[in-house]
Amino acid sequence: MEDILRPLYQERTSQQNTMGVIVIEKKESELSFTEGFDVILLTIVKEADSPVFIKHYVYEEKKAALYIVTEKQLEEWMLLGNNRKFIEWLYHGKVLFDRNEYVYKLKQEMREFPFFGRKIKMAIEFSKLIRRWTYGRDFFKSGHYLDAYNHVMHSLHHLARLAVIENGFYPEVTVWLQVKQMEPEIYKLYEELLTSDEELEKRLELLFIAIDFLIYSKTENGAAHLLSILKEKDSWAFQELLNHPEVNYYAVDLSVLLEYLVGKSFVEVKPIETKGQGIYHRYYCVINE
Repeated sequence: MEDILRPLYQERTSQQNTMGVIVIEKKESELSFTEGFDVILLTIVKEADSPVFIKHYVYEEKKAALYIVTEKQLEEWMLLGNNRKFIEWLYHGKVLFDRNEYVYKLKQEMREFPFFGRKIKMAIEFSKLIRRWTYGRDFFKSGHYLDAYNHVMHSLHHLARLAVIENGFYPEVTVWLQVKQMEPEIYKLYEELLTSDEELEKRLELLFIAIDFLIYSKTENGAAHLLSILKEKDSWAFQELLNHPEVNYYAVDLSVLLEYLVGKSFVEVKPIETKGQGIYHRYYCVINE
């Protein structure tokens, strides 16, 4: 197979712009792993006109896909976790070409998971978790149980991913298998949501209590990145936090995250006078212990 596909990537390996080539073969038990293709060739380059470029091929009645991805794009996916397919390919694929051990170092980074990367990834997952949990709770209170169910399902996924990251691992596509081994209590909640014989309303009511407890227990670690930034000065305007280059990774969920932290007494609101009588700017600061 490699001999047949070599012409697709060999020319690129002689170019200084190419950092690595990885091959991923189809698994009969998991056809979706390679999106229905028999083989994927993942080529990582320093720079390109487009962050992702894809070509499809056919050979010997089989299908192959060539992906050319820039370093910057791949590193963004690794940090944000918003394209897990590529992370799985990088992690499980066979290395065909590796310039200056670039791919080896990426794989090593995934195994060791540097602390800085963990803090930001935990912040991203925790902020998404808070949004989903908050929306689900509000739908539940309004009697919209199916909408609440949908948000609870998503909140459990974010809780699971947060738990895996907290344990020092990258969340894989099979995240529930990871969680079952690391934090079985979260897995049991997931099973309860899917298989319980209780009426949906009662099932959700019990889950909200359990999830609320688990979220609170993970707040110190989940919000550690934002809390460390808040400690950098006495108080912050909301826009100042939005403009922070690291907070930008989870800016879309920042407002609901801050409200949660205020409600749980991790953060306090500091009113600052405006020119309008009786109107104050809302600044945020960490509550001193």
